Amino acid sequence: MVQLTVNGQTHDIDVDADTPLLWALRDELGMTGTKFGCGLALCGACTVHIDGVAMRSCQTTVEDAEGTEITTIEAIEGKAADAVRAAWQEIQVPQCGYCQSGQIMSATALLVENAKPTDEDIDTAMYGNACRCATYHRIRKAIHRAADLMEA
Repeated sequence: MVQLTVNGQTHDIDVDADTPLLWALRDELGMTGTKFGCGLALCGACTVHIDGVAMRSCQTTVEDAEGTEITTIEAIEGKAADAVRAAWQEIQVPQCGYCQSGQIMSATALLVENAKPTDEDIDTAMYGNACRCATYHRIRKAIHRAADLMEA
């Protein structure tokens, strides 16, 4: 039994300590916005925030997540998150959409830490977030737009 705080609520979950957080979120808590992509922390589809830091939930065990504040795409909020969502829609970033929850979680974490990122900052922060549709240029443009929206 592990106790996880997810999106501000505490949950007692009956899973093995080495269960990936991804599966606890999806299978035990029904939070399917966090996606399974590769299972190796290489694609970013499973990105969540753990104590405000973008982390891959497929390689984070529930034991390691216990005692932290976990935020999923279902509950991401704040000035950066609002700006990212608005910019994503304005720039029409998604095509298939599968990777977008992870992209949005990583972009939001970046803008919370760095409100005016350079292209290099964006590339570094978004490294490892794969998009099969190759919308990387729109993702970068949307992050710049979100930064502008945050200033307004």
